[in-house]
Amino acid sequence: MRFSKLYLKTLKESPKEAEVISHQLLLRAGMIKKLASGIYSYLPLGKITLNKIEKIIREELDNAGCQEILMPVLQPAELWQESGRWLKMGEEMMRMQDRHNRDFVLGPTHEEVITDIIRNDIKSYKDLPLNLYQIQTKFRDERRPRFGLMRGREFLMKDAYSFHTSEEDLDREYHNMYKAYERIFSRCGLNFRPVEADSGAIGGSHTHEFHVLAESGEDDILYCNKCDYAANSEKAISNIDLTENTEDEKELTLVDTENRSSIEDVAKFLNVDITKTVKAMMFKSVLENETKYYMALIRGDYEVNEVKLKNAVNSPVDLELITDEEFEKLNITKGYCGALKNISEDIYVVADETIKPMKNMVIGANIKDKHYINANIERDIKIDKFYDIRMIKVGESCPHCDGTLEIARGIEVGQVFKLGTGYAEALGAKYLDENGKLQVMTMGCYGIGVSRTMAAAIEQNYDEYGIVWPVSIAPFVVNIIPANMKIKLRKTAETIEVNADEAINKVRELIKNL
Repeated sequence: MRFSKLYLKTLKESPKEAEVISHQLLLRAGMIKKLASGIYSYLPLGKITLNKIEKIIREELDNAGCQEILMPVLQPAELWQESGRWLKMGEEMMRMQDRHNRDFVLGPTHEEVITDIIRNDIKSYKDLPLNLYQIQTKFRDERRPRFGLMRGREFLMKDAYSFHTSEEDLDREYHNMYKAYERIFSRCGLNFRPVEADSGAIGGSHTHEFHVLAESGEDDILYCNKCDYAANSEKAISNIDLTENTEDEKELTLVDTENRSSIEDVAKFLNVDITKTVKAMMFKSVLENETKYYMALIRGDYEVNEVKLKNAVNSPVDLELITDEEFEKLNITKGYCGALKNISEDIYVVADETIKPMKNMVIGANIKDKHYINANIERDIKIDKFYDIRMIKVGESCPHCDGTLEIARGIEVGQVFKLGTGYAEALGAKYLDENGKLQVMTMGCYGIGVSRTMAAAIEQNYDEYGIVWPVSIAPFVVNIIPANMKIKLRKTAETIEVNADEAINKVRELIKNL
């Protein structure tokens, strides 16, 4: 292509709303253009890079035995209601009605649609396993779109779905796709790491996220300094000492804590180690017209992991902090709450495992400016369930070896899920087995954020002059610049352009030998 014909409009300065380097450089390089908050057009340079990422994805998935399809963006609400996710997906779903007042959604993902296709077409075990994928635009009504292509309301995604006759066959395909993802991100020239993760609204029994390592990443990754254990902070676990405290139980005593509501201030005022205190936090889940209340108890030196807490109470929706009015309604004093035996039966209490061995604890008294000292579980505290609900801290012991956990920042660019039978059961995706019996299919799901991968590559590859693309996804690999436009030089430059592939291969060889 002649540079003079290229549609390229660059910016001298970074727009004020561009917070991260990929957003700044994509705009300044004329690769994307903002239409509205979280919505961007891809201009020629940006589209070339997207096409190259898509080409790598297609080649690896086709080689892995997947087949490409294309499903509708517009999806009827009935499918989502049938699967049980119409309400579960929450406010991020782009919902709408047609002229007949029928509910639709602009697809944030396509589990329902693909399962509907398969349940109507696949009837025999002989047609399985099957893995179908698409590359298509997705929509999510982000409350606060930010970071350019990293968290937008419209984005390009590859999503694949596999169907199986057994968990063992799903395990095989999960491994197959895991390795395909490693090849895809390696070919894109990225420094990445697969980590254990929470399955979130997608559901399923097992999942790994693929993170591009970058300081600008939104996710914390805990990893072992000795073995290959790594997990998103939402999922990470550690090996901590839960040996029971053998000290004698002391008398429960109400003490004045003089307007000190933070656990740190209380511990300091009472001159006790913060590990002797219990922090209590109040949450709720709201689904349709039903509200449920939860109190999370955790040792004072830890923070509550809301994702783990959601899993502990098996909530279909994200948890929220309760309001001041709800504190009053539940007869719980904000800043001084504690899980005493006499608290409302409407409150379900989940205690972190670190609470179990504790004795003679400091807890809130549900009275302003008051705490109890020497509280003990069986005698004084209501607990409905013990569960790991804490955020893991750097320096704790690895759950798999004698190493310690360290932390890095990551940008999630892909995720693989073992969905199991949940969607197939809800939507009736069944097949006849070898014995003519009707069985429920087992499913897997595999996603890659294509536009996000482009942004993540920049977050990891730039210098003071701008983007330093990995060669495999660079918009142009060779720039031919004649010293002047005299006939001989111009014709030589045109000849090189015509034989661009040969020139590119020579450049790659030179790079390898550097």
